[in-house]
Amino acid sequence: MDFMTLLDKKAQTAQDTVYSLLPKEEGLQKGIIEAMNYSMRSGGKRLRPLFIQEFYNLLSKENINEDALRRFMAAIEMIHTYSLVHDDLPAMDDDELRRGMPTTHVKFGYAAAILAGDGLLNYAYEVASESFNEKNDIQTVARAIKILAKKPGISGMLGGQAVDVENDDKTLDEQTLNFIYELKTGALLEASMMIGAVLAGADDSQVEKVEKIASYVGMAFQIQDDILDVTGDAKEIGKPVNSDEKNNKTTYVTLYGVDKASQIVASLSNKAVNLLDELDVVNRDSYEFIKELFIYLIHRNK
Repeated sequence: MDFMTLLDKKAQTAQDTVYSLLPKEEGLQKGIIEAMNYSMRSGGKRLRPLFIQEFYNLLSKENINEDALRRFMAAIEMIHTYSLVHDDLPAMDDDELRRGMPTTHVKFGYAAAILAGDGLLNYAYEVASESFNEKNDIQTVARAIKILAKKPGISGMLGGQAVDVENDDKTLDEQTLNFIYELKTGALLEASMMIGAVLAGADDSQVEKVEKIASYVGMAFQIQDDILDVTGDAKEIGKPVNSDEKNNKTTYVTLYGVDKASQIVASLSNKAVNLLDELDVVNRDSYEFIKELFIYLIHRNK
């Protein structure tokens, strides 16, 4: 099976897992649940639950914590989706379309979109916390919950987004730009890979390596996004090109130019793959898939 076919198959499996744990649309609060589920069903690559699944497969020596695995896969995608719902609001990016569909606030109204985002964030922890049962190792679940609580918060995704908003329309130095990229883009990727490793039973040293791998991938992914804004085809990448320059945004391209930025992407990619080689790999098929997935994401053209 070629890589893209395998990727589509695995992404579909991840999506099915997420959908199986969405809340039922019932009760007097049915309307807000419909808005939550609409946001979750609007498409996407499902990369974060996919990374949880693959790093679990990569490192798990036994079929342990599989019930928790499903729940954390759903929870991380709910958190990711809540962030998108709020990003699309008029007070933030003011987007009317996401993946070709009306954004949640366009479909349901501003108040409902705010509440839908809040609902997804809260429901994510409700779903994850249900992993505290006899099917899973309680201490392992606790380790995973700590990661899920920290990485999306003020020292992770939310913190990066806040600094980005505060510096809107300002020229940034490399240190501030790195801070934004590492937190806003990298934190949820780190959470995904780390949670997969933790649920597989990896020790602290292995999880630390996984965190670093994810940090390299997240940074490279975002810099490649900067490059595509200049070199990409609008139809292929699904959004206008040169928007960063029009919006006066500092990027790696504005700091270093396309060629140097591309070299940095290649360097980060190599570091991620080299560190992947240092893990105590159990499943070679997962290793090969993850390696190809890194290369695909980091050097994508859309």
